[in-house]
Amino acid sequence: MRIVQLANFYGPVSGGLRTTLDALGRGYTAAGHERALIVPGPRYACVRDAAQGLRITLPGPRVGGGYRLLLSPGTLRSLLTRLGPDSLEVSDKLTLTPAAAWARARGIRTVLFSHERLDAILAPRLPRRLPLRRAADAWNRHLAGSYDAVVAASAFSCAEFSRVGARTLHRVPLGVDLDVFSPAGAHGRRTGGVRLVYAGRLSAEKLPRLPVETLGVLRRRGVEARLDVLGDGPERGRLRRYAAAAGLPVRFHGHVTDRRAVAALIARADVALVPCPAESFGLSALEALACGTPVVTADRGAARELPVAGAGLAVPPVAAATADAVVRVLGWPEAGRRAAARARAEEFPWARAVEGMLAVHGAAPAPGRSRAGRAEVGSSGS
Repeated sequence: MRIVQLANFYGPVSGGLRTTLDALGRGYTAAGHERALIVPGPRYACVRDAAQGLRITLPGPRVGGGYRLLLSPGTLRSLLTRLGPDSLEVSDKLTLTPAAAWARARGIRTVLFSHERLDAILAPRLPRRLPLRRAADAWNRHLAGSYDAVVAASAFSCAEFSRVGARTLHRVPLGVDLDVFSPAGAHGRRTGGVRLVYAGRLSAEKLPRLPVETLGVLRRRGVEARLDVLGDGPERGRLRRYAAAAGLPVRFHGHVTDRRAVAALIARADVALVPCPAESFGLSALEALACGTPVVTADRGAARELPVAGAGLAVPPVAAATADAVVRVLGWPEAGRRAAARARAEEFPWARAVEGMLAVHGAAPAPGRSRAGRAEVGSSGS
């Protein structure tokens, strides 16, 4: 089967979306399928890789934050015609829906991968008086009718499509590279203080200020703690100034491209903080768990679905509650909490997500491949 993936907001500093598409692409190729990825960039490029398949970059305008959009439907249609996909996977809810109409008119299967929940990401950006939920429901109803299948990675993400009665909804949890993100990087962990870590984009909707504020609360309570911040974004300057003014030991690493270096930093931490209340899955939380690092997440959004007993806590996204949760987690035996975190992550190998997505695409597993650990696929509203 030839699977073509379309995506906006895929770039050098992309986080979960790029990780997801790359992991799925490797999985599709390893399963014996042809995979092509089409994304926006500064100029046209075409790269073929034995493990990843084909990646084609089409020129697209900047929209802020280092991201670009595919905004040339004619060029995209011509390229799709040449590629001749058997199934089209779209990772965008805005400008790429016309490609789904093109595909369906030609009998090509269409799959929407929902990487964000509209009402959750729009709520902080729009006045409360606007009928946000009604508008989001109307657009999601349109999307559900435009694709043969809609995929979401969590119960939280599924909820917006279940709410509008989508009949083609599938829940396929994401995965984690259990070799790269592992407790092995914890060797050399320093003693003499509590190490916290935040890994994510430094943009307002992610609440990156909360980990810094939490550090301040802990230190005022007499907890000798420090914080590593992995990531970049528009809030970085404000966060640095805030931490400096408060005299807080925060190290801003910026965007770290080496995934093993990221994993090592997370593995050396005592607790990972995942404050965003609108996560559609919580990939950063899962990566921390894979490193054997327990997590404290917001008690809303999808990340709260990942920690289990002994592996972390979900609390209101405010500094005092987060600091309380950190202290509680630190009170658990270290070996037990790290083992519980790793065990939870081992339930989410990327192979499970790949099998789930191939089932949605209607692709039969390659001969001889085990069906153990298959993702839950089917109508989901729970």
